[in-house]
Amino acid sequence: MKTEKLSKIVLGLSLFFVTSLGFAQDKMMKEDTKMVGGAAMYPSKNIVENAVNSKDHTTLVAAVKAAGLVEALQSDGPFTVFAPTNAAFEKLPDGTVSTLLKPENKKQLQTILKYHVVSGNWKAKAIAKLIEDGDGKAIVKTLSGSTLTIWSKGGDVYVTDENGNSGKVTIADVNQSNGVIHVVDTVLLPKS
Repeated sequence: MKTEKLSKIVLGLSLFFVTSLGFAQDKMMKEDTKMVGGAAMYPSKNIVENAVNSKDHTTLVAAVKAAGLVEALQSDGPFTVFAPTNAAFEKLPDGTVSTLLKPENKKQLQTILKYHVVSGNWKAKAIAKLIEDGDGKAIVKTLSGSTLTIWSKGGDVYVTDENGNSGKVTIADVNQSNGVIHVVDTVLLPKS
């Protein structure tokens, strides 16, 4: 009798678990995801939770961790992040990334990473409006306190740093629970 009752309890719990798992998978499948670095980016997850799954952003994730910015980018925000790919970091002079990842360069790394972040949830449509209202360009203030210039050409959006280097937005509107990511092909650097 006890074995039969225990079996019913186990069966009930198993059905509950399978049903709950199914609802969770359904919810994730219904989300408007984008593929970045071979992984689906879920709008219900925050910037860090999504970025760690992108194989195109392993250098950025390592830099965020080394700079001690994980907690900040997991907060409510909202934030707009211009996220450079691994290939963007590879365009920097040899040794730059390894030097920046050293503990003694943490402040400099923080400044560079914050230079890629703008307060607010600026989706592509809102950025296009800023560009239009600015007669072809929009100047936005970053969390580092410096500015980026955003402009478009031939239907593509570009972000130019204070040194005149421009990066192209290759994937726009990767929605996050605490903002939006726009993938860029260049590491943007503030004036030193």
